Amino acid sequence: MEPVSWSPVDIDIERPNVARIYDYHLGGSHNFAADRRAAEQIAALMPDLPLIMRANRAFLRRAVQLLADAGIRQYLDLGSGIPTAGNVHEIAQRAAPDARVVYVDVDPVAVAHSRALLADNPHAAAVRADLRDVATVLGLPEVCDLIDFAEPVAILMLAVLHFVPDRDDPAGIVAGYLQACAPGSHLVISHAAAADTDSAPQGAAAATAAYSRTVAETTLRTREQVAGLMVGVDLVPPGVVYVNEWRPDPDDRPERRLAQLVGMGRKPVPGG
Repeated sequence: MEPVSWSPVDIDIERPNVARIYDYHLGGSHNFAADRRAAEQIAALMPDLPLIMRANRAFLRRAVQLLADAGIRQYLDLGSGIPTAGNVHEIAQRAAPDARVVYVDVDPVAVAHSRALLADNPHAAAVRADLRDVATVLGLPEVCDLIDFAEPVAILMLAVLHFVPDRDDPAGIVAGYLQACAPGSHLVISHAAAADTDSAPQGAAAATAAYSRTVAETTLRTREQVAGLMVGVDLVPPGVVYVNEWRPDPDDRPERRLAQLVGMGRKPVPGG
């Protein structure tokens, strides 16, 4: 049994978990042996996977900085995962100390660690909920206290929608959140790219099958399908592209494309 002083006691540490595998690949310490074992096994099938996860985190930082510079002061981070360097509230509150952030995740470890990190931050909160239940998430006390949907808000859904299968209507889930948002709000998505796109990494099919079998059901989608999740917003240039092609910093540009599609869109302002 591993020391788990930072973790809730009622979790199965023998079952690998999406948030903790992501934490492991980002160099975090809030993961268990089962998570590390699954992470290494899947990465052995798809060597680009750790690089994709790190590039996704860099995209998050770039996107939130752009939103903060544009004056967005409210953030709902759905499927937020375990906090690591460059969290949404750190970036947003550096630009505006009163920026408000609510993190939502279904994993108790992610939520417990986030709450500990935010204990002294009155403008940020973490809640445990399933993002697929839009009405429940929007009605949570922490969301209602911190997020004013009459004003623009950023809806962040990074590296999470590929865990929502088609039968759960991911497009409808996204639309539900957007419907609650004021004009001028933004949607930010990152999503694992299907192998039939023009970027098919080594071992993608085998890694996806292994991930679905041992961790969580995973659905890869094409660029067209990811764009279809963003109906109702005007895409911010360069549109839906690969993660390292979205307004890259010099240090974020690898030699080849990475199989993660990303995009940002803005809910139109009438007459604007």
